[in-house]
Amino acid sequence: MNCLITGITGFAGSHLAEYLLSLGSCEVHGTIRWRSRTENIEHLKGKIHLHDCDLRDSGSIYRLIADLKPDRIYHLAAQSYVPMSWIAPQETFVTNVIGQLNILEAVRATGCSCRIHIAGSSEEYGLVLPDETPIKETNPLRPLSPYAVSKVAQDLMGYQYHQSYKMHIIRTRGFNHTGPRRGVVFVTSNFARQIVEIEKGKREPVLYVGNLEAVRDFTDVRDTVRAYYLILEKGVPGEVYNVASGRGYKIRQVLEILQSLSTAKFQVKQDPNRLRPSDVELLIGDPTKLKKATGWEPQYQFEQTLKDLLDYWRERV
Repeated sequence: MNCLITGITGFAGSHLAEYLLSLGSCEVHGTIRWRSRTENIEHLKGKIHLHDCDLRDSGSIYRLIADLKPDRIYHLAAQSYVPMSWIAPQETFVTNVIGQLNILEAVRATGCSCRIHIAGSSEEYGLVLPDETPIKETNPLRPLSPYAVSKVAQDLMGYQYHQSYKMHIIRTRGFNHTGPRRGVVFVTSNFARQIVEIEKGKREPVLYVGNLEAVRDFTDVRDTVRAYYLILEKGVPGEVYNVASGRGYKIRQVLEILQSLSTAKFQVKQDPNRLRPSDVELLIGDPTKLKKATGWEPQYQFEQTLKDLLDYWRERV
């Protein structure tokens, strides 16, 4: 079975590639651009197949789909850093929305009968009222950033292509996921790296933070990608599923757990540059629909995930 991962060089993409390889039933393919960083998949070279393809170029993705004829497409490629979407909203929309449009049109034009997973985000829910948690898939979408709006567009585009063309498309709304290889611009990884740098005496004992009061639902990335696989095999086409733990942590609590896993002593200071123009304060997901459809349960405790993340940086700083 040919499985194509867009964004295979990224955080979730690299973990999904590992998981699919572990199953022994998939030939794993991935899209890559000439300037893509490949450190996340160096250990997989020789086991996966990489294809030069820019999703923003419709001809490029058409040729890949026509030649490869994938059985499964996991569409993870995106501009996924929320703060960057405020700085570069146009690039965010072109990469996320037009990129996906090119994939779906290529699948349609080639007559490929593959199953497609579209990775959405909990950011689509945006403004969530306290009595709306844990958030179900039926909750209103009130996006609060250009990134979130782009993910809503991807989500609804997947729904429309399923309805209009009967394509086998499954959508997920992933809540925060973290673990080894998480990019340093994301909060858990950023805190972990700062702590390791302090441990090793490579920075002053001050840890810079943004909004510590926001509440997020964290899942280990290794659990997240397993959910992606299971839902594409067992989910109902056209449906959308939350991928979440169902448990919320204030960012302050995340910092406290990381602190407890280190011997480093430091002050905590807020950096105004880390605050967003409008922030999502509360995101706790309800994974009941996913669990009923697939039997999925998280296998990693959050503390273990954060320990693995610290160890990841300890090996690299």
